[in-house]
Amino acid sequence: SDLNCLVKVVPAETSAEKILSLKPHGIFLSNGPGDPAATGKYAKLIIKKLIDNKVPIFGICLGHQLLAITLGAKTKKMLLGHRGANHPVKNLETSKVEITSQNHGFEVDRKSLPNNVVETHISLFDNTNEGIRHKELPLFSVQYHPEASPGPHDSNYLFNQFKSLVKKNAKKN
Repeated sequence: SDLNCLVKVVPAETSAEKILSLKPHGIFLSNGPGDPAATGKYAKLIIKKLIDNKVPIFGICLGHQLLAITLGAKTKKMLLGHRGANHPVKNLETSKVEITSQNHGFEVDRKSLPNNVVETHISLFDNTNEGIRHKELPLFSVQYHPEASPGPHDSNYLFNQFKSLVKKNAKKN
C-alpha cells in the first residue's frame, strides 16, 4: 500500500477469533453491496468482538454502516441514494469541505447515534450522515469512498489518520 502497511484480506464472514489470531494492528471494514441491516445480522457479532479487543477500526461505506449498527445506531433506506463523484462533504471537526465519490442507497440515522458516538461528516447535498467516530475507543468511519481511484483525493488524509491511530494504540498495549 501507499502507506507501507501489510494488508491481509479476509472474507466478510470470517470469525472474530480467526481475525484476532492474525494479530492485526488495525481492522479496515470495507465497502460492499446490500442492506446493512441484513449484513449486520452476522457482522455485528464479529465486529463487537473486535471492538471488545480494542483493535482500531476504520470503516468505509458498508463498513461505516456496520460499525454504526454495532455501536447501537440504525440505518435506513434513502429516498435517493448517492451515486458518482463530486459530492461535497463537510468535515464537522475541521470545517473543511471535501469532494468525494459516493455509491450508497442506505444512510446511518443520526438520530439513532448513541451518546458515545460523534457525527464527524455530513453531506452538503442533503445533510445526511457521512461519518462518525467513537469518543473513547479507536473507531471511526465514513460513508463515502476516500479510496476511490480515479476520483477525488481530498479524503486521503483518513488513511494517514487511521495509521496514526493504529500506532498510538500499539503504544498503549
